[in-house]
Amino acid sequence: MSRYILSCCSTADLTKEWFERRDIRYASFHFELDGQDYPDDLGQSIPMETMYQKMLEGATTKTSQISAGEYTEYFEDMLQQGFDVLHLCLSSGISGTCNSACIARDDLIEKYPDRKLYIVDSLAASSGFGLIMETLADMRDDGADIDTLYDWVEKNKLRLHHWFFSTDLTFFVKGGRISKASGFIGSVLNICPLLNVNFEGKLIPREKIRTKKKVIERIVEKMETYAQNGTGYTGKCFISHSACPEDAKAVAALVEERFPDLDGKVEIFPIGATIGSHTGPGTVALFFWGSERND
Repeated sequence: MSRYILSCCSTADLTKEWFERRDIRYASFHFELDGQDYPDDLGQSIPMETMYQKMLEGATTKTSQISAGEYTEYFEDMLQQGFDVLHLCLSSGISGTCNSACIARDDLIEKYPDRKLYIVDSLAASSGFGLIMETLADMRDDGADIDTLYDWVEKNKLRLHHWFFSTDLTFFVKGGRISKASGFIGSVLNICPLLNVNFEGKLIPREKIRTKKKVIERIVEKMETYAQNGTGYTGKCFISHSACPEDAKAVAALVEERFPDLDGKVEIFPIGATIGSHTGPGTVALFFWGSERND
């Protein structure tokens, strides 16, 4: 079996320790915080708590994807060492980074004709993207080769479900996803929007729910509806959050109560700088395997 490396973008929103433990490499996006540049390196350059606090204090943020040139350098280092590479990118419905990775691939496969460099548009984001990587790492550790993993992820990536809610509309208004008037009314009425990622990998508003308690209940109801085998779900479940750990724990506790056959405890991760720059503090996201996304 050929030697190969599993790889993805830092926007999988997992921890440095997780990547090291699962032997997965990552390429970092970039972001600005009040004009200062940082790599989105899983909170190593600046802790996520610090970034979110600065955002609450009025700091401006800006994100940038990985360039084709950066990808070329990143991939070539692995190819030169004799490895094949399977790399998953943040959803094309959110970012153009997959196109940059494909440009790098097309340049490198001519230079390294004996190596395999697979690029996959994950159609996923945050720790949902991470849950795909977790599954691929399990398959690799069970002995699957790179071609098997590539075929599997292309056939199954739309079975990964993402549901998000936010308790703070401030950054949805700043990002232009909702109007100032809607944001004001929503805040007055204590509305928490519920969103998901559709089959094109785009973030879509689905429902407007009043109060945090009700939206926590509703997001778990979505898992009951869409999870493989319903409340008999036996897969893994990830949650990510932006500076609201207690809300994330509340969702995790309800999931573990409703889904007694889960594969282990719900794992909770911080939303990283790239995704968090757009959501702002107060977002919780729930990820699980289920029926294929078709809308």
